[in-house]
Amino acid sequence: MRFPAGELARTGAGFESRRAVAAAKPVAPWRAIWQAVNMRQIASVLALAAALAGPASAQMSAEEFDAYTRGQTFFYGAEGQEPYGAEEYLPGQRVRWSFLDGECQEGYWYAEGPLICFVYENRPDPQCWSFERSTGRLVARFEGDSPMTELYEVRKSREPLQCPGPEVGV
Repeated sequence: MRFPAGELARTGAGFESRRAVAAAKPVAPWRAIWQAVNMRQIASVLALAAALAGPASAQMSAEEFDAYTRGQTFFYGAEGQEPYGAEEYLPGQRVRWSFLDGECQEGYWYAEGPLICFVYENRPDPQCWSFERSTGRLVARFEGDSPMTELYEVRKSREPLQCPGPEVGV
């Protein structure tokens, strides 16, 4: 059998196809170095992109909090629980809170460093919270001595709170 010139290569065991010899050769050292450098560059770019994107959930600034909440009513509860209270966010950093019992408390909020602090008509001492958006909902963490330190947005609405008061009816 005749083979075209250059089609066979001499190996220690005899003659084999050049393609078979090439497939069995290890990757050239320069190619392995290039691949390693390229992978480091890709890893660096991915790390930089993750750093620029920031943490998955970061504390909201007062401006972000105001833009997200203004004109809406948020219903809050513990993780996985039904809401136990709601807050309506009004223009001018005013708020209206209810324990969903028909009675509402008027108040306002202000920024105190990275925290959002609330003052209500029945409670003049500020209650300060940090807020962040996590998995598409608002999470509030109380900054103080309280067993209930974390609340979650259960739902939100553009409807105002209903506040008929405790003395409605006969």
